[in-house]
Amino acid sequence: MSEAKKTGKETMNFLEEMIDAEIHSEKVQQGKLLTRFPPEPNGYLHLGHASSICLNFGIAKRFGGKTNLRFDDTNPVTEDTEYVESIKADIRWLGFEWANEFYASDYFEKLYEFALKLIREGLAYVDDSTAEEIAAMKGTPTQAGKNSIYRTRSVEENLDLFERMRNGEFKEGEKTLRAKIDMASPNMHLRDPLMYRIKHAHHHRTGDKWCIYPMYDFAHGQSDSIENITHSICTLEFEVHKPLYNWFIEKLNIYPSRQFEFARRNISYTVMSKRKLLQLVNEKIVDGWDDPRMPTISGVRRRGYTPESIRNFAEVAGISRRENVTDFNLLESCLREHLNKVAVRTMAVINPLKVVLLNYEESKTEILKAENNPEAVEKTYRDVAFSREIFIEHDDFMEHAGEGFFRLTVGGMVRLKHAYIIKCENVLKHDDGTIKEIHCTYVAESKSGQDKSGIKVKSVMHWVNAATAVDAEVRLYDKLFTVEAPDAQDEDFKKFINPHSLQIFSNAKVEPDLLHHDKGERFQFLRLGYFVEDKYSTSAKRIYNRAVTLKDEWAKEQKKQKK
Repeated sequence: MSEAKKTGKETMNFLEEMIDAEIHSEKVQQGKLLTRFPPEPNGYLHLGHASSICLNFGIAKRFGGKTNLRFDDTNPVTEDTEYVESIKADIRWLGFEWANEFYASDYFEKLYEFALKLIREGLAYVDDSTAEEIAAMKGTPTQAGKNSIYRTRSVEENLDLFERMRNGEFKEGEKTLRAKIDMASPNMHLRDPLMYRIKHAHHHRTGDKWCIYPMYDFAHGQSDSIENITHSICTLEFEVHKPLYNWFIEKLNIYPSRQFEFARRNISYTVMSKRKLLQLVNEKIVDGWDDPRMPTISGVRRRGYTPESIRNFAEVAGISRRENVTDFNLLESCLREHLNKVAVRTMAVINPLKVVLLNYEESKTEILKAENNPEAVEKTYRDVAFSREIFIEHDDFMEHAGEGFFRLTVGGMVRLKHAYIIKCENVLKHDDGTIKEIHCTYVAESKSGQDKSGIKVKSVMHWVNAATAVDAEVRLYDKLFTVEAPDAQDEDFKKFINPHSLQIFSNAKVEPDLLHHDKGERFQFLRLGYFVEDKYSTSAKRIYNRAVTLKDEWAKEQKKQKK
């Protein structure tokens, strides 16, 4: 959970506390703070990235600074313009706008010049060793590494070879450029790290201009410096990289950007590795990066999450110096909290059972008033048609009910939401014994808001008018995995895929009022959960995705702990 302190009406996380102290001590000038969000365009952003986005943009906003968007596009093999565009769309959807848009590839020429400077100063050399040989030379955390035989090459030879590397004279893996630091350093990242490797691959922006590409550790800090980034905020796994980050800046004598770390966001019942998410996509376990079961920003957006709920989740979950796992239920609770305020209430039946009201006039249609959202400040209402034939949920009827079943049964009575009390008289069945429809009577004096019947019932049920109902497909999504930490198991993480993560009801019935709302609007289907119309929904086939159920396990657990 978050590490934060309260200061008056505000709460600060540990990074904000530090920056606040720096500003007060004039180490950082008010309004001059500059952060960056530097995604690699090799996949779609996930909820871990969302927390980082909220943190970087949020810190900048809090202290009057700005945030750059910089694509770390130094690996042409895995990167694509599709990912660039999806990342920009995700950031904007979350409600943020960047001050400047940059690419690491913008700095390729400058980074090359930086490399030449280090070579000239005897701080970098070209190595002919294979990847396997370099790995063996590195040693172990308890055993010093060994110097490469190419470490003593002259400056002139290194300059010549590096230029020839750029000119494409060598094959991939034939040569690399390494920093000359200390093969005995206790920090493995300082044992002559790679700066450049050869990649004969087409780059999504620079085309075939380059065949040498900087490694992350060389490109990242220098890119920060070029942009005058004051606070380079990274996840905790880059803490061991900080000495190397500082070494390059020091030796190049460039703007001293500073790196700060926080623990990355891990969420239960999912995986956050881009590699594993790509596996799910490529093996068609999900139907793409934006599958509503995916922890990608595009996935949760399609599922029905709101930017407000994601920002609130990032705030409530907070940031930490220590690795931890955030409960998935907290994410859902944040969504419920927002949707409860903004979602239009409506009725839908996902597994319909026809009800015929025997004593209701066949030709009569009554227009009832239904409140759209009881939480709204300004109350609005919609018209709901009611007539002789309606649909209820199949699960809301039991012919021979046992104890504890308070919904409709033969001889039993329930109230229809916004409408009347009804009583089941008999059941009509198919030849195979399954229920075709149920026959009921309604109590005319029991109209909602005007009830004079004096009858007390134990259940209120949702329904849809049969004559005006709209056909729809309803998709109920659940957690993608059956265990809390699927990627922490000894077995293949895909063995823990939840076979019930998606249930499709293709014969659902919904209120016609849904047709008059924008596609991105969220709804509460009474008693069923919160829903949104799917991106692939059409006028010929309406599709609604359940974002989250109504039951809030997180809030329930928090109440228990307070008792």
